[in-house]
Amino acid sequence: MQTVTVSEQGQVVLPLDIRKQLGITAGSQLNLILENAGLRVEVKKRIQPTRPEDGYGLLVCKQPGERHLSEFDVAQAMRDAE
Repeated sequence: MQTVTVSEQGQVVLPLDIRKQLGITAGSQLNLILENAGLRVEVKKRIQPTRPEDGYGLLVCKQPGERHLSEFDVAQAMRDAE
């Protein structure tokens, strides 16, 4: 059994070895169940970690010709979206 401390904000850090054993990563969801005088924690949803290269090619510019980020005007795009 491992002991953790609750922060002022009510946060708890799960020990690394427990996170690894249960496959808990950032974004995973946990169910908290009150049982008698205790608390049971169950993994509801595991999130698979991603790498930046996994998103390569997801964004595609459908306008003809080569475009560069320096040519993009954020303020104009916001006005066009309105």
